[in-house]
Amino acid sequence: MAAIYIHIPFCYSRCSYCAFFSTTELQMRSVYIDAAIREYGLRSGYLPQGEPVRTIYLGGGTPSQIANRDLARLLNALPVEQAEEVTIEANPSDMTEAKLKAWRQMGINRLSIGVQSFNDTKLAFLNRRHGSKQAKKVIRLAQDMGYTNISIDLMYALPYQTLEQWQEDIDQALSFGVQHISTYCLSYEAGTPLYNLRAKGIVHDASDDLANAMYACLCERLKQAGYSHYEVSNFALPGYESRHNSSYWDGTPYLGLGAGAHSYDGRSRQWNVANLKRYISAIIGGKVPYKREVLTPTEQYNERLMLALRTCRGIEATDELLRKARPYLNTGRLYVDNGRIIASIEGINILNTIITDLMQE
Repeated sequence: MAAIYIHIPFCYSRCSYCAFFSTTELQMRSVYIDAAIREYGLRSGYLPQGEPVRTIYLGGGTPSQIANRDLARLLNALPVEQAEEVTIEANPSDMTEAKLKAWRQMGINRLSIGVQSFNDTKLAFLNRRHGSKQAKKVIRLAQDMGYTNISIDLMYALPYQTLEQWQEDIDQALSFGVQHISTYCLSYEAGTPLYNLRAKGIVHDASDDLANAMYACLCERLKQAGYSHYEVSNFALPGYESRHNSSYWDGTPYLGLGAGAHSYDGRSRQWNVANLKRYISAIIGGKVPYKREVLTPTEQYNERLMLALRTCRGIEATDELLRKARPYLNTGRLYVDNGRIIASIEGINILNTIITDLMQE
């Protein structure tokens, strides 16, 4: 199997926490789609021959900022008919009945809605373009229009956020009965407005105790509601795990199109230049502007270890790994189930440390 990711970097405005490659040069949207289509043609031999494309994912940025006619041109150039899952990331403020109808006609069958919070004060602080009422409205609209695979994003450990406020966000999300929920602990990335506010002492990190309590509350409430905790940040009703994101965690080859997009063929990784004009100019000239690294066997193992321990399946419990993991097995941060080493909730709280200790040198 194989996967395709298309990076759509356009945003109407930037969120205060976001460090992903993005741009507000909205006048470049149509020509950028032209370039992404052409890149797909230039890289037709990248994915393993004979491997069907199982998933297509439109990420960003804000893919819902792309006009229907341009989005249709892009998807018409891709093997949508053979994909089992076609996802678009969407901002609630962009989601209209007309767009939702057009997306379904294009073959999009999964929505990833960037809600982040149902608290208007938190949304304003994050510089989100929507309010809680709008988020609730479009979730219901998408459901009424027949979308049966909907994911919503939530963030926690926000400045001045209480455990009670986080519980309210979780409960509100559960009230919709969506099939998938992705959650992210706020991180302060260098160069973002939020990072600068912290540097000035205007905002502060949530304490580790509070962030861990929020995560524990999240895991327990979603478990009670019937969601599978299949990856550190992701929860799904049975059968609705993100097939595309799972391809990253299980080593499936994927092709990344667009400025800043990454690709992986099983042996090497490459990434396109994260510059809009340089990317478009190079593609027009018939070249893909990328850098590439070939992974050594040790690097491949360490990457597999890192990704596997983020999932509920864990990693095969070899003798060497069991020896290294013994201190964490003794404290319950790791456990063995059916011959595989898996991280517990307590282990996830210090997962980066665990992974570092288990890596090969």
